[in-house]
Amino acid sequence: MAQKRLLSGMQPTGILHLGNYEVLKNWVQLQNDYESYFFIANWHCLTTMQDRTDQIIPNTRQVAADFIAAGIDPVRSTVFVQSDVPEHAELHLMLSMITSLGWLERVPSFKEKRENLGLEDSVSYGLLGYPVLMASDILMYRADAVPVGEDQLPHLELTREIGRRWNHTYGELFPEPVAIVQRVKKLPGLDGRKMSKSYDNAIYLSDDADTVWAKIRNAYTDPLKIRKDDPGHPEGCTVFALHQAYSPDVDIVESECCAGTRGCVACKKQLCERINIQLEPLRARRNELISNPDELDAILKDGAARARVVANDTMQSVRKMMKIG
Repeated sequence: MAQKRLLSGMQPTGILHLGNYEVLKNWVQLQNDYESYFFIANWHCLTTMQDRTDQIIPNTRQVAADFIAAGIDPVRSTVFVQSDVPEHAELHLMLSMITSLGWLERVPSFKEKRENLGLEDSVSYGLLGYPVLMASDILMYRADAVPVGEDQLPHLELTREIGRRWNHTYGELFPEPVAIVQRVKKLPGLDGRKMSKSYDNAIYLSDDADTVWAKIRNAYTDPLKIRKDDPGHPEGCTVFALHQAYSPDVDIVESECCAGTRGCVACKKQLCERINIQLEPLRARRNELISNPDELDAILKDGAARARVVANDTMQSVRKMMKIG
């Protein structure tokens, strides 16, 4: 029986952080069970980085290094850059012709971005049509499954709807991909808000041990715990939330904090040690890749070649069934 196919990607909007690492760890496990395609979605960046396009290429290399260093195996899995497979753009064009404008306007993330970016009167097609390009990414590889967060489920449902309409119009070609909902740990940023590059409150996979300590040392903690022996309230502490993700003895951390036998400085030092233990192997491999760009280029070139074999096969079928080539 043929192995089922899986696809997912990340935008290179910046260097990846611990929250992204939690997603990557899921991908590393999934590649054991699926024929996996993981891509860096550099074209998608153009919806929000039109004035910072000079950052996309260096960011793409950094993200590719993070993929491999986190454990994505480029032998078992196909790792590639979206723009290195131009068939994505062609399928995007084909799918845009059968996609209802109303479908796109109802996508929740479109409404949020339009409001957050103040674009009510100047929305580009690229922003509105983002889900169509996402559909082309998925349908190109006739993926059976897509790992997504809950906030991405409407995008995947739209992909399924676009695929159904294409199949109904031209004939059966695209499977309906199922969602693998990723129950990843929701990590807070160092200031208590969501960990995000835009908030500058993240621990990045590229941070060395000293940088991690400098960041954690200034992290938000329990404002009611003034002295070391004051009872703490871990449920509102960012440091404790990160302990829950990275410390195997989190119950001890919690009980000592509540009892007032654990100081915040000691708690931060222990957290720093636990995070650095997890990140050290990744850092070592990451540094190798960044310092040896030929190896990274070879991985991405090979991945693009493998991806294009599948993409070319799909597009030959698309053109034939649409009777345009």
